[in-house]
Amino acid sequence: MIVRIMGEGQVRLADSHLAELNKLDDELLAEMEKGDGPGFRRTLNALLARVRDLGEPLPDDSLEPSELILPAQEATLEEVRDLLSGDGLIPG
Repeated sequence: MIVRIMGEGQVRLADSHLAELNKLDDELLAEMEKGDGPGFRRTLNALLARVRDLGEPLPDDSLEPSELILPAQEATLEEVRDLLSGDGLIPG
């Protein structure tokens, strides 16, 4: 699957990593619901780091349709709330 990190670019990620990323996504949602700013920041950073570690960056001039779009690392809790449709960042 192709994942876009806003402001950074795209990475190709094996579907086999989806379960691991969903765990981080669930944590992120719980922290957002509690309004836990520090927890949100820590988990968002962990989620993005895992995507970067597990994924293969696509060339900057490549523009593939993204199956997932993740917020930029500096995104605020409020900005990410606006991105969500209630299902989290990563569809299960």
